[in-house]
Amino acid sequence: MVIIFKRIKLFAASILVSGSIFAQQANISTERFSDSMNHWYSIRDKGNVVNPSPNQPKYPETDIAKIADNILLYQRNNGGWPKNYDMQAILTKEQTDSVRKAKKQIHSTFDNSTTYTHVEYLAEVYSATKIEKYKEGCLKGINFMLKAQFSNGGWPQYYPLEENYSRHITYNDGAMLGVMSTLKRINDNDPAFAFVPVDIRKKTKQAYDKGLECILKTQIISKGRLTAWCQQHDEVTLKPAWARAYEMPSICNGESVPIVMMLMSLDNPDKRIIESVQSAIKWFEESKIYNAKVKTVPSQPEESQYKTIRIDRVVVTDTTAPPIWTRFYEIDTERPLFSDRNSKFLYSMAEVGHERRAGYGWYTYAPQQALAKYPKWQKKWAPGKNVLTK
Repeated sequence: MVIIFKRIKLFAASILVSGSIFAQQANISTERFSDSMNHWYSIRDKGNVVNPSPNQPKYPETDIAKIADNILLYQRNNGGWPKNYDMQAILTKEQTDSVRKAKKQIHSTFDNSTTYTHVEYLAEVYSATKIEKYKEGCLKGINFMLKAQFSNGGWPQYYPLEENYSRHITYNDGAMLGVMSTLKRINDNDPAFAFVPVDIRKKTKQAYDKGLECILKTQIISKGRLTAWCQQHDEVTLKPAWARAYEMPSICNGESVPIVMMLMSLDNPDKRIIESVQSAIKWFEESKIYNAKVKTVPSQPEESQYKTIRIDRVVVTDTTAPPIWTRFYEIDTERPLFSDRNSKFLYSMAEVGHERRAGYGWYTYAPQQALAKYPKWQKKWAPGKNVLTK
């Protein structure tokens, strides 16, 4: 009987081990890290802790434990992560040592889909493997996100705060909305976050509600009416703020679309949310540009600080083109707005220097996504109040 019992225990143990191995080979998408990964491979940055080797090998997407171990390796001691690395890269010993030595650095960010994506991945891997270190890293990341929030509800691009534009409330590249989407998963009892303690859940709910209030307060008034949002807003005054030298205080259509889409996804919106959505949708409709499109053309190679430029972009007339929008509109005049690294206001893309003209997205089709979703939302939550009806 003793021998049979031992065999049963060994069989049960083998099932647990094989189950753990199977779980660690599950398929959890790494698409969420693509922005940072692309930056690591395509942009020369001397500030990186490590840079890619030629033909840097990668873990397959199914090797979730190895990828999660990389995520823990990159996690800073403060709970956040640096941007622009490949979480699937198989690091050399020298690279691993360099990343480990950098853990005490406090340069952590939400930019380029960083930190909140790492938190979500660790939660999903813990749910699949039940390996405690992934849970601990995830909770540490959640606490970092909560600590980084301003009292007014906004989130900066970097935390701890730095003495530059990164300290502003950041909608650019989905930084603040990315954090809020992760908190919403926790608040909505997503199974991947089932392990999050009640006391932290209370904090994530409060943080999300404050973030929503900040969004409503930062919507820009131009010509006496609500329009959309800026890429970044001053962390104290909440007014539109300068970001990089060519990103001026303005109405930023591209960055406003995810905000509107998020607001339209909320059930039972109150009057303020309905007004916010209606105003932004009306602004998108009013700021359309017709009979134009951006054409990419080859150009003579030109070396910049970051890369070799081999293309140029020009605006051409095309009566068959769908409506398009510029990224920036000047507040109050509501003219399409452009700039260069000298921060001078310009009013056509042709005036922008080659490097920024070719290397930046001055036009966007993004508002069409919100306009397409609006009719269904309007019928459900604002019947009889279609702002697009002429």
